[in-house]
Amino acid sequence: MPLTIKLPNSSGGIENYTVANMPLPAPDKTAPRSFNRVAYSAAHVVVNPLADDNPWVDQSFDWERTIAFRHYLWDLGLGVAEAMDTAQRGMGLNWAGAKELIRHSLAAAKSRPDALIACGIGTDHLVPGAEVTVDDVIQAYEEQAEFVEGLGGRLIMMASRALVAAAKTPEDYVRVYDRILRQAKEPVILHWLGEMFDPALDGYWGSRDHLAAMDVCVDIINLHAEKVDGVKISLLSAEKEITMRRRLVPGVRMYTGDDFNYAELIAGDERGYSHALLGIFDAIAPAASLALAELGAGNQAEFYEILAPTVPLSRHIFKAPTRFYKTGVVFLSYLNGLQDHFLMLGGQQSARSLVHLAELFRLADAARVLHDPEVAVERMRRVLAVGGVA
Repeated sequence: MPLTIKLPNSSGGIENYTVANMPLPAPDKTAPRSFNRVAYSAAHVVVNPLADDNPWVDQSFDWERTIAFRHYLWDLGLGVAEAMDTAQRGMGLNWAGAKELIRHSLAAAKSRPDALIACGIGTDHLVPGAEVTVDDVIQAYEEQAEFVEGLGGRLIMMASRALVAAAKTPEDYVRVYDRILRQAKEPVILHWLGEMFDPALDGYWGSRDHLAAMDVCVDIINLHAEKVDGVKISLLSAEKEITMRRRLVPGVRMYTGDDFNYAELIAGDERGYSHALLGIFDAIAPAASLALAELGAGNQAEFYEILAPTVPLSRHIFKAPTRFYKTGVVFLSYLNGLQDHFLMLGGQQSARSLVHLAELFRLADAARVLHDPEVAVERMRRVLAVGGVA
């Protein structure tokens, strides 16, 4: 019997929608992985819905479900990029909460030999201001790096709002990154997060011109190539990523952070390809796993056949204001039964409209990433009912 649900549309009306697609087959969790790309998923956190707190300001986690989600990603052959912006870092998750998250995740990773994990470090415990200096930024990075490395973790060096405020010239960025990279115990992944994800990072690397900023970033990476595993750029521009990818010295990976163009960037061209460190892989993990396995087997057509329908879904989840993409990621996790509620840190479940969530549902069906359509329809109805759509 067809599954039909009433969904709001962009015209302000309600229409019947019938689920049209069977979900993709679940990857075999026991089968060995043969990926030819390194693939990280930036993972979200699950809050404790029964905590008696102030949801806009307090942090209460459901550690069991949060860590279970990490095991779900590892079971699919994906790595975990921990305590990144997908985990609402800087938008609900502060450094104190990030430390607990990193501690729990690294402990879980030690329980299994196949667990790939790297952890975000930044300066989010340092409040930007006129009195903050570049040396303060260095010390803040050092504090977070020491914590992660003290637990045996590898580093993802996230962009710093405080550095944007404190830096006067590109040379200030060079000084900060030179100091942290020289001290790192293992090769680091750098993360250039564009202003579309975080407006406070506008002008990173000392220029609002992305190509001029790229010159600074590439020079830092190539100078410290032995200490750089790779760089993730999130500028939502395939052309800029390819340009930068071709400038990296051999051995330094480009990790695509482009949630609009990831399929073509991972597939690559005759001059190279990108690995992946993506927030959208949280939402489409089984599809990503199946597609990467096909690519590893040399089946590029099948890779595109699986991933191409997920791109419109990703573009919708990451539409402007892009920084609210976490809402769509967590909503899809709820629809797919990976958590029992649609609540987020800082009340961010309210950051997208019912019309946006309804379109997400349609696109998830088209991409075949609704794990159990009956469960997804019932949960979609619950959310709509709270919003007044009976």
